[in-house]
Amino acid sequence: MDLYSNTCLVCSKIFTTHYSTSFSKAVSLLHPSLRDSIYAIYGFVRIADEIVDTFHQHPTHEMLTEFRKQAFQAIEQKISTNPILHSFQLVVNRFDIPHGLITSFLDSMEMDLHKQEYNHSEYQKYIYGSAEVVGLMCLRVFCNGNDSLYYELAQPARSLGEAFQKVNFLRDVKDDFLERGRVYFPDVDFSSFTESQKKLIESDIANDLEKSLVGIRKLPKEAKLGVYVAYLYFKALLIRIKRVKAERIMQERIRVPDLVKSIIIVKAKFKVTFGKL
Repeated sequence: MDLYSNTCLVCSKIFTTHYSTSFSKAVSLLHPSLRDSIYAIYGFVRIADEIVDTFHQHPTHEMLTEFRKQAFQAIEQKISTNPILHSFQLVVNRFDIPHGLITSFLDSMEMDLHKQEYNHSEYQKYIYGSAEVVGLMCLRVFCNGNDSLYYELAQPARSLGEAFQKVNFLRDVKDDFLERGRVYFPDVDFSSFTESQKKLIESDIANDLEKSLVGIRKLPKEAKLGVYVAYLYFKALLIRIKRVKAERIMQERIRVPDLVKSIIIVKAKFKVTFGKL
């Protein structure tokens, strides 16, 4: 059984590294005891996201419904023949991840199958389920049974997930709006996206990032560097988005160059190692 479980965890790691080099790099900076669990969470999240964003030539509603059923079945039975779901159930059961977080995540994924625009309450619900709960799942792993620390850091973890999602919304406007017809930000028309609207969104993201930093500073040392690097990646991405005009984000996906990412890691290691964070 150990051989099967370890092989499944390797599958989740491969899944993560193939889909996101930046996230994989941040995970590699976590303590080795944490990495497999975060890879497993990412693998689960990525499959659901692929169902709603990529598998358009297939019955996506039925696929997501079946994926939900198989996920909870795996958690209950503590095994799955799906390597990604088997990895995920190992983490859910080991770290007692609340099932409500998983349900909220899958509910948000389901919203992507039928919603094109969001009002304020729907927007908050979507961000909570698609991003904040993922941060909370990871926090369960980082806190490793320390419930008092988990509850202390829960709100900053939610703020970090919220910031990440909003940055992704801005970065992925070309795909979401032009190709899928989605507009996540309430009261925003991307066919006439203005600089003032862009600046309001950027200010909101900066506020979320600032609130999350309080929690990052209090994370266990095993998790701090990896999470801080992810924070800095997205902060650098926000800075680059701020520098471009509103119409440009409609035309291209803004990225952080690899050299900048390398510099970020060096600076982050210095700050964390010498207590400068």
